[in-house]
Amino acid sequence: MNAVTTEAVTADAVTSEAVTADAVNGKLVTAEATTSTAAAPTVADLPAALAVAPLTKEAAEAVIAEARGRIDALDAEILGAMRRRIAVSAEVQAARIAVGGPRLSLTREMEILDRYRAQLGGPGTEVAMLLLELCRGRV
Repeated sequence: MNAVTTEAVTADAVTSEAVTADAVNGKLVTAEATTSTAAAPTVADLPAALAVAPLTKEAAEAVIAEARGRIDALDAEILGAMRRRIAVSAEVQAARIAVGGPRLSLTREMEILDRYRAQLGGPGTEVAMLLLELCRGRV
């Protein structure tokens, strides 16, 4: 059996699951789950996560269908978090405007850009820019 580690990023920690490929029928089975505060996985980590034992076409289709279901659930969580972030950003903007301050804080936006870049690499900056754009002007 070949073992491979897949990682899912949470807000507080990285959850790792050791996954093994069943040599008899080509199905993936979860062996164990652990939690660590390791750095978030990057795109460079993907090839190692994909190095599983050969699967039949049917087993691969089942793995893909199940993984897509998890992706859809993650997308729903991300979209919900984005809607909540937009609402919180509107609160901040309203409070700043109420005391005669500017609607935006460029210093704060730079901190956010730096945080996303540090966690996601270069594309993180683009993700943060889009998120900031979504959150502007919602007062």
